[in-house]
Amino acid sequence: MSQAFDASRAYAWALPNILTYARIAAVPVVVACILGQEVWLNWIAFGLYVAAAITDYIDGYLARAWGQQSPLGRMLDPIADKVLVSTCLLAFAATGTISGYTLWAAVVILCREILVSGLREFLAELQVSLPVTRLAKWKTAAQLVAVGALVAGPAGDAIQPGFTIVGLVLLWISALLTLYTGYDYFRAGLHQVFNDHPGAHE
Repeated sequence: MSQAFDASRAYAWALPNILTYARIAAVPVVVACILGQEVWLNWIAFGLYVAAAITDYIDGYLARAWGQQSPLGRMLDPIADKVLVSTCLLAFAATGTISGYTLWAAVVILCREILVSGLREFLAELQVSLPVTRLAKWKTAAQLVAVGALVAGPAGDAIQPGFTIVGLVLLWISALLTLYTGYDYFRAGLHQVFNDHPGAHE
């Protein structure tokens, strides 16, 4: 037990986890730049967002390649992703980047993340895993690209007109994928609860 604890403490400051910490620390800066509503701030936000997206891949790759996977990293990595996307969506709503019916796409994405996280936590208590599906990975990819395009906003439109529109279209696509994958997860999770753990609902 002591050796495992010492190893976890050592991995807490391993490069993969440091990259995850940096991704979380970048969140308030990205949001502040979005709320600033200046073109040069959009570029800063976009640069930080792209860096965060890249490190999301790199930290996982390094952790596996260097044998530095840890419970802390497995916990923080998905949290960092969800916090980044969620706070950006809220900032878009505040600045009017997304409004009207498009707000429903953001609501769907936010609700799905909360509900699936709650389901995973509940199933973890039953020692039941809920693996990530291939379609869910495509959903995440579409979501990240959509949010990235919207982060660039006017700065992206200045280079390529319609940049923001592409982001809004991808946001709707990711929202539809979110609905389907969310339903798929709940169906699989409830199947485990009611079939393999009949007393779990009592």
